[in-house]
Amino acid sequence: MAKRETFGSRFAVIMAMAGSAIGLGNIWRFPYTVGEGGGAAFIIVYLISSLFLAMPIFMAESIIGRTAHAGTFGSMEKLAPGTKWKYVGLLTVIAPLILVSYYSVVGGWSFEYLLKALSFSFNADSMDQIDSMFGNFISGTWGPLLCHTLFITATCLIVLAGVKNGIEKFAKLTMPLLFVLIVLIMIYAVSLPGAAQGVEYMLKPDFSKLTGRAVASAMGQSFFSLSLGVGVILIYSSYISKDENLLSSGLGTAGFDLLFAMIAGFAVMPAVFAAGIEPGAGPGLIFQTMPYIFVKMGMDAPWLSATVSILFFLTIFVAALTSSISMVEAGVAYLTEEKGLSRKKAVFVILALTWTLGVFCSLSFGPLGDAKIFGSTIFEACDKLISNYLMAIGGFLFTIFVGWKMSKETVRNEFTNYGKFRFNDKVFGAVYFIIRFVAPIGIVAIFLTNLLFQ
Repeated sequence: MAKRETFGSRFAVIMAMAGSAIGLGNIWRFPYTVGEGGGAAFIIVYLISSLFLAMPIFMAESIIGRTAHAGTFGSMEKLAPGTKWKYVGLLTVIAPLILVSYYSVVGGWSFEYLLKALSFSFNADSMDQIDSMFGNFISGTWGPLLCHTLFITATCLIVLAGVKNGIEKFAKLTMPLLFVLIVLIMIYAVSLPGAAQGVEYMLKPDFSKLTGRAVASAMGQSFFSLSLGVGVILIYSSYISKDENLLSSGLGTAGFDLLFAMIAGFAVMPAVFAAGIEPGAGPGLIFQTMPYIFVKMGMDAPWLSATVSILFFLTIFVAALTSSISMVEAGVAYLTEEKGLSRKKAVFVILALTWTLGVFCSLSFGPLGDAKIFGSTIFEACDKLISNYLMAIGGFLFTIFVGWKMSKETVRNEFTNYGKFRFNDKVFGAVYFIIRFVAPIGIVAIFLTNLLFQ
């Protein structure tokens, strides 16, 4: 059996795991959920949830993956042989494949809008025309399908190159670029006339707008942003060397993810307020509101507007790719390690499966719009299944497994590298308590709240 690949350095670990975390959740989802949730009050709940729920679950997944040095299914088989825990591993093979299937559809939209920016196509005179541009595109058949196909194919080609030559190299190249791009966009956005109101919206909490639904959304966003509960962190952690400090890698990844999400918020919201647009514009904020903002900017400085729009959609496209490769890798790891397929055959199988489901998700905005699953379109049903249920279920089971199934000594040894990292040992008690008690209760609260506010 071939030796299992590992990431080459701590920088590579953090860049790859941050790449998995930083994606459409930060640029597409975070700004509009902040807008719908009332701004700074939403952000406070999001930050608290990230610290006390998301981070412990992140560490739980990391501990499982690095201890077993196997994929999600293999980890459960190795750490709890002969038990039903292997079905949790199977669940977290299926979940990321559903996620990447509809994620690829939105990734395809970002590719289309990057092409529109490069061809200077944002020249409509009104918001209605921009809305029509987006609506006409996603409700079509061949355009969205082509973009979905190109996006998922690009994802699979990166995964095909392997852990070191594909995932690691891509992450090390693109993650620094992403930060430079989003910071440039933020600097420009906050300099716009009227942007101060957007900055205040991000910084000054109004707790009267913080509804139960907003709290659940903020907590769910912390899960979605870090790609928790679907096994991708576990997979990447299985490629971490036994010499690496898990706590440092985890804090570095979570820190990068939070920082990027906040910068993305400051890149979008000030521009939204500068244009006089409603901040709670919903999922269309990126593909409908932002192009209109670029059009308004272009009235005074067309070349500057074109440059910013290109940088913006390039950022979205690259960020989407960095996340999608981790989801595909979850399925590839299962097929290569448990079913004995070559990486090439495994990637082809995953490409075929995710492309096919993605086709149905894409067509749910057009020809299959009337096809409903419990009252939701195929795309919406997949998103709800992952975001509201499977992420929470997966996160809950991972924390239960680490907190109650694995021995405390095994968890401590993995967390501290058998006492090599003394600082880790000082914080282990607090983290272990949160994993055992706080995180499971919090996850159940999120799950029940999502059920209540559906």
